Amino acid sequence: MTFFDWYSVVMVTLGVFFFIAGGVGLWRFPDELSRLHALTKADNLGLGFIVLGVLPQVIEVADAIQLLLIWVAVMLAGAVSCYLLASHSDLEQGKQPVKQRGRLEEQEVAHDKR
Repeated sequence: MTFFDWYSVVMVTLGVFFFIAGGVGLWRFPDELSRLHALTKADNLGLGFIVLGVLPQVIEVADAIQLLLIWVAVMLAGAVSCYLLASHSDLEQGKQPVKQRGRLEEQEVAHDKR
């Protein structure tokens, strides 16, 4: 086996480890916000390591660019979906959504300065 083969094995193994860690975090943490945090961070790292492990094995540059674009798309989709789930969780608990909460705090600070 060449150096690139060993590199790929190590990186893909690390990626699988982070995917498993994210699954354990999803299963073990008590509330949904902790679960979301653990899952998205671990899955982004896991996918990143897998993409970095597969990159030396691709032949075409276009395939490597596609892998990187897929990685970026998954990270963006994860961030957006976690934001939406966290906002929905706040609404169910009777809190104001995150975006509105920030504006109200700014208004209170501006009002207190008067």
